[in-house]
Amino acid sequence: MSQPAVAITNLGFSYSPSNGLLFSGLDLEITRGLRFGLFGPNGAGKTSLMHLMTGILRYEQGSIELFGHPVKKKNKTVNSLFGLVPQDFSFYEELTPVENLAFFGAWAGLSSPETRQRTEELLEVMNLQEVRNKAVGQFSGGMKRKVNLAIGVIHQPRILFLDEPTVGVDVHTRHELIRYLIGLNEKGTTLVYTSHQLDEAEALCQRIALIDKGKIIACDDLGPLLAQHRQTDLEGLFLHLTGNTFDE
Repeated sequence: MSQPAVAITNLGFSYSPSNGLLFSGLDLEITRGLRFGLFGPNGAGKTSLMHLMTGILRYEQGSIELFGHPVKKKNKTVNSLFGLVPQDFSFYEELTPVENLAFFGAWAGLSSPETRQRTEELLEVMNLQEVRNKAVGQFSGGMKRKVNLAIGVIHQPRILFLDEPTVGVDVHTRHELIRYLIGLNEKGTTLVYTSHQLDEAEALCQRIALIDKGKIIACDDLGPLLAQHRQTDLEGLFLHLTGNTFDE
């Protein structure tokens, strides 16, 4: 049996002792090659869990591994395995797309020729060639999302974490980005995704975990979960299981 992309065992984490544990004894496994969704209401722990899986936050107990490598012992090997596309923009607004990608390509350990090659590939696929030398701060929201995504994938990670990657963009751009992500997955990249765009989530995700108050309350392929609980969509499923809507 192949090693999972993500293996979380007995995870315990709190932001401070006075707040109590956000996660306690949490277990989760994500098979490599999946398009996996994490969903829940605001404050459920989705972004925190992503930050733990990428080493931004440090956990107190248990273990998290990416392709068998412990995240707690973060090093160049672990850094090269994943890309992160956060909800907040992760670029320098005064720089151009080319300059941003040069900086983040070097930070990811790519050589200058590798960075230049990947930059040209990504500018083409994201339809950013005409604005390659303009400051990103002048861009529309959709174009900024494309730059954000390009930075996350410049080093061709084996697993990509996406936190609300299309928030604030128009329908056309959203479809463009989802098509790109599905194509990326078809080439072997594991996707771990969260969003409040429920139609988008249903189109993208093969398997989902529903999180509420720091606990995984359901985890399965989307179709069987809907059938099991006699629901027709994600919103109805979450309301059925928690009494909350996604935007609460």
